[in-house]
Amino acid sequence: MAIPPILDNKDPAAPSVFVPAALMREARRQKNLEEVVVPSVCLLDPDGDVVRHLRRTGRARPFGGWPCYHTELDVFSLAGREVGIVGRAVGASFAVLVAEELFASGCRLLISLTSAGQIVAAGEPPYFIIIERALRDEGTSYHYAPPSEYASACPCLLKAATEAIKLGGPRTIVGASWTTDAPFRETSQAVQAAADRGILAVEMEAAALYAFASATEHKVLCLAHVTNTMAQKGADFEKGEDDGAVDALAILSQIVAALAEE
Repeated sequence: MAIPPILDNKDPAAPSVFVPAALMREARRQKNLEEVVVPSVCLLDPDGDVVRHLRRTGRARPFGGWPCYHTELDVFSLAGREVGIVGRAVGASFAVLVAEELFASGCRLLISLTSAGQIVAAGEPPYFIIIERALRDEGTSYHYAPPSEYASACPCLLKAATEAIKLGGPRTIVGASWTTDAPFRETSQAVQAAADRGILAVEMEAAALYAFASATEHKVLCLAHVTNTMAQKGADFEKGEDDGAVDALAILSQIVAALAEE
């Protein structure tokens, strides 16, 4: 096999036969929903901790016009504006599927906050990383961009977010991540290779979301909540107050306020 299928017959510049707007149109038809515009700022919450917190505290309400077959969209107030949030979209392909649908429905800025495993230590977890670039060790990004080692954040968004965290709040740094499709294949060899590159954390969505954003010229920023050392020691996966949702909303509020006007 000269070229693996993931790289064969790929032209990232070619238009797709199947487009998200068509899927949303048919979903609305089947569900008898009117076409409505989602909030201009939306969040992805792969772990679902933030969504659960918002629902439990009465801050979120369902967005009734969301026609997605796989997810629910909630809305709540953050940084003085109405923001949409989708929980449990775990992994590169699922995250990009939802991102495509959100942007086809009126979203203008998407922020993903995923939990991550520590690679190069930057203190004791939990803490946050603004992901400046992500190692492309997943499949989805190769459908949106030619092969390369990393997919990178938009420099303007990255700069604005970096300035925002200087105002204080939960501990947040800027650095690189490793995006994998196979969390239970994080071998010692692969972990060491990531560490040798200076990669701070491993997660499952950022590389694909950044490749999608670059290919479609959409605004996407990815954050990682470093919560664990891949269960290599006791008392791992501790996120903080209310499963980390309190700190997550604090950092998201700062970044949404800074990026929404970019």
